[in-house]
Amino acid sequence: MADKTSRMNPPPFGDFATAYTGRDPAAVRKRIEAMEHLLEGLFVIPGINRRVGLDVILDLIPVGGDAIGAAMGAWMVWEARNLGMSKTQMARMFGNVGVDFVLGLIPFVGAIPDFLFRSNTRNLRIIKRHLDKHHPATAVIEGR
Repeated sequence: MADKTSRMNPPPFGDFATAYTGRDPAAVRKRIEAMEHLLEGLFVIPGINRRVGLDVILDLIPVGGDAIGAAMGAWMVWEARNLGMSKTQMARMFGNVGVDFVLGLIPFVGAIPDFLFRSNTRNLRIIKRHLDKHHPATAVIEGR
């Protein structure tokens, strides 16, 4: 009877909730990709076809915006730690977040290097390499 009831009343968010909340590598990959998209690629600037996200927008808020962006980037590194990535890889990722933070501290002009450096995209690349090597079942074939 319980099985029949659970099939009739699926969870309110369906597969979305289970896909993004687990500790398994596939769920971590989805969360990190979603965070990178939020920080680096929310929309495209017309004319130059360059993606921009919350990270560049937060740079327009002096100091506080950079701190929020760095905290969100550090969350990605924390997720990498949960995957069992090496301390060297995590140090490199923290270095990327640190460079992004320091460059962003320059008022208003700091958005330009942040627009070009893209620490979160670099960190996503490091995490994907680790996942592809140690958890190949989580790999996603992307078409363009």
